[in-house]
Amino acid sequence: MKVLTVFGTRPEAIKMAVLVHELNQSEAIEHRVCITSQHRQMLTQVMRFFDIKAHYDLDIMQPGQDLTDITCKILAGMKQVLADFRPDVVLVHGDTTTCLAASLAAFYAGVRVGHVEAGLRTWNLQAPFPEEANRQIADRITDYYFAPTDSNVQNLRQEGVEALKIIKTGNTVIDALMYASDKVQMFSEQITPEIKSVFGSGGRVLLVTGHRRENFGQGFIDICDAIAELATKYPDLTIVYPVHLNPNVQKPVYERLGGLANVHLPAPMDYPDFIFAMKNAWAILTDSGGVQEEAPSLGKPVLVMRDTTERPEAVAAGTVRLVGANRANIVAGISQLVEDPGVYQQMTRSMNPYGDGRASARIVDFLARLQF
Repeated sequence: MKVLTVFGTRPEAIKMAVLVHELNQSEAIEHRVCITSQHRQMLTQVMRFFDIKAHYDLDIMQPGQDLTDITCKILAGMKQVLADFRPDVVLVHGDTTTCLAASLAAFYAGVRVGHVEAGLRTWNLQAPFPEEANRQIADRITDYYFAPTDSNVQNLRQEGVEALKIIKTGNTVIDALMYASDKVQMFSEQITPEIKSVFGSGGRVLLVTGHRRENFGQGFIDICDAIAELATKYPDLTIVYPVHLNPNVQKPVYERLGGLANVHLPAPMDYPDFIFAMKNAWAILTDSGGVQEEAPSLGKPVLVMRDTTERPEAVAAGTVRLVGANRANIVAGISQLVEDPGVYQQMTRSMNPYGDGRASARIVDFLARLQF
């Protein structure tokens, strides 16, 4: 059987990395990797760390491209790849524009689609935008649904997906986290001595990540103002915010947080450095989906700067709390963790609901048993 795995962003690459290795090792599967390079620089870093080689590279990244540009380029590029390799199954991941366009290209070509991380929902097409629409559309044309959790399975069943097409796997991000956590023992040389000393100080270090499109504009202004207020309120709290490359993120962050003594704004970290940063952080403030899944496995409380989440399991388990891109809520949430050790300890002890690190093996086992 022939399987083509397609991804294009750093989060996709992380979550597909161990699956790629498992597919390459399967005697029952002829496997190829296609990257769209939707995020070229950050994608390359992850592929180097996981030692992944691409057989096809659509190389779509261009300055100033929008969602329409990305979708059209991937559809055109995938047409050629599918004609060349003629896979039986195309594997896509999650909710990116790469996921949407690659699954649509496979559907047009009459190739079966396997959706890794299927069934996540907020039921709000604007939050996150465009990710909620991407995953819902992809799930309408998917043949094999690799759902991480029971609630993801339930979402798909409520939408009419046949039970036999749904495989509960756990989340592949935990596979990647376990792989990286075993491999990463320290920061790489690219991390500045200043940041290394911050994480080695033994003090409270709040790690921040923020990049969501729906927070562009006023959302990021409010987020930055909340961080500035926290920096002033708690001068012994060190805040590290690796700043995303998108200009819509960089402008408000540098304007509002630059120059604050206890706020550090390094460049985006490579995946292994970010794992080490999470392991050594006191708590995490994020709008990322993947961090909601990773950080609880490391015993870190997570406050999520979104109003809704497609990962309600972590909220129910007590490892994650939603604060939105709301200045007052962000300040109140972090303040509670600082001032109430009981709340902090409760969040660190809650169990991660996202899996045991065997999701990739379950996916490959299913695929290897398919008959065409």
